[in-house]
Amino acid sequence: MSRSQANILLLLVAVIWGSAFVAQSVGMSAMGPLSFTGVRFLMGALVVTPLMWREWLGLQSLGKSIGKADVLQIAGLGILLALGALLQQIGIVHTTVTNAGFLTSLYVPLVPVLGWLLLNHKPHWSVWPSTAACLYGAYLLAGVETLAINAGDVWVLASTIPWALHVLLVGGVAHRMSAPFIVAGGQFLVCGLVALIWALGFESFTFHSIQIAMGPLLYTGVISVGVAYTAQVVAQRYAHASDAAIVLSSETLFAALFGFLWMNERLNSSGILGCALIFSSMLAVQLLPLLDRKKPLTV
Repeated sequence: MSRSQANILLLLVAVIWGSAFVAQSVGMSAMGPLSFTGVRFLMGALVVTPLMWREWLGLQSLGKSIGKADVLQIAGLGILLALGALLQQIGIVHTTVTNAGFLTSLYVPLVPVLGWLLLNHKPHWSVWPSTAACLYGAYLLAGVETLAINAGDVWVLASTIPWALHVLLVGGVAHRMSAPFIVAGGQFLVCGLVALIWALGFESFTFHSIQIAMGPLLYTGVISVGVAYTAQVVAQRYAHASDAAIVLSSETLFAALFGFLWMNERLNSSGILGCALIFSSMLAVQLLPLLDRKKPLTV
């Protein structure tokens, strides 16, 4: 898979994640955020199980195996995923879909910064102006008048740290193991179990509540987790982490779009300008490095 193909796949992931904000919001009418997150990620693990089994057999035929270090890394990714998803889901209960999409996008500048500090990855210069344009676009998209910080916004904001670490690390783990489906399904399983264990201490949920929320659960579990999160793992084997963060941040744009279409959340002229800036930042981070081929691309 080429870098461009990987980024197109990540854009599709962003479309699905943006639409999932609506389903996540609707699902809260019947279930708590912890139990909802746990069930949907376990659904995602079930979706990927056949691909995991096929990949496992392929590794066995090549004389390869999954070692203890691999299991620990997958578990670590699952814990990061659980923290990000749970904090975001709790926040969505108390804020708008548009605000949640904007605040989640704040993980974008954290990815190149953490990559530089933790892994000594120096991003191409185009990442910085593209990141700034992306963030300002997301700010315009949310709208100043809707950005009064409340408890829900703080929860979503806190989720940006585990999201950033997850985006930074997941591609490297999948590439080193050459087993993207095992990495994807393994992290879903860990995430789902962590969320449900947490839910047992703080929430009450029944089979009836799961039945009521089945529509949002199926969409966010099968499509958002099983398809989109798995596609993220596959694509990030070939995409630079900083580029991936910017492309994935377009979920903000799609969250606002679907919030407008399905939940009557308004999109004004500032929001349209914000959409244009986010789209431009995605193009810039892809095209500007092509003008500087003499310098090696990193991160």
